[in-house]
Amino acid sequence: QVQLVESGGGLVQTGGSLNLSCAASGIMFSLNAMSWYRQAPGKQRELVASITMSGTTNYAESVKGRFTISRDDAKRTVYLRMNSLTPEDTAVYYCNSLRRDWGTQHWGQGTRVTVSS
Repeated sequence: QVQLVESGGGLVQTGGSLNLSCAASGIMFSLNAMSWYRQAPGKQRELVASITMSGTTNYAESVKGRFTISRDDAKRTVYLRMNSLTPEDTAVYYCNSLRRDWGTQHWGQGTRVTVSS
């Protein structure tokens, strides 16, 4: 059974930082690209950051320079370090795994991030 379990969300003031984690089980973690998405109230889910099997990263323009995605294959965990948070970062953050050669992907249940002004 595949499980992606996010943690680390919460309430933070503008300018603050949070570290999100996503622990994976039931997948060959090292063979998956991992991503963080977010969905704000009333908006579509959007890609925040992704990291390939080889460690290449990609970021949404809105978070470049503030967020850092990383992965630890030994711990089967992907991280999202979020700095300089603003109320516009308020959303539910979801972890995603994508195995391109099989065309399979999985989602976590999400962790809520609220940034107060």
